[in-house]
Amino acid sequence: MTDTVFPSPVLIVLLGASGSGKSTTAASWPPESVLELDTFLELIADEVPAPEATEEAVHALGSVVERRLARRLTTVVDADHTEAAVRSRLLTLAERYDVPAVALVMTTPLQLCLDRNARRPAHLRLPKDVVRAQHARALDATPTLRAEGFDHIEALFGGKR
Repeated sequence: MTDTVFPSPVLIVLLGASGSGKSTTAASWPPESVLELDTFLELIADEVPAPEATEEAVHALGSVVERRLARRLTTVVDADHTEAAVRSRLLTLAERYDVPAVALVMTTPLQLCLDRNARRPAHLRLPKDVVRAQHARALDATPTLRAEGFDHIEALFGGKR
């Protein structure tokens, strides 16, 4: 959890691998302000993971983010956000509604992410290579986040063991 006080409204984008502590961090905000990609996947496909439904879930999540930002509501987006194109869509919405955008990068060590992922129920567990790739992409993205348009970037160690 960050000790930083953010303005309201704000768009907070959590960035990190599965098992890095994004959901634990998101839980520090009121539940109604947190939009979790897995929730949208479950709504569309009845299960997580659902790779064939991911694009639709991202679109649905983006629609809700837009409606919240239009109403000037603080919004926390809980997904891995390791692809620049996904972050770009969120940044476009933040800019459209003149809401600052914050990236919270989970710097949890890879082995801890893998250990946490291994303890998840089978239907929520991702393959190790997917977690490794998410972890690498999140760390690789960190130096470019300011240039992408984030107003504030903070690195967080992802929660407790």
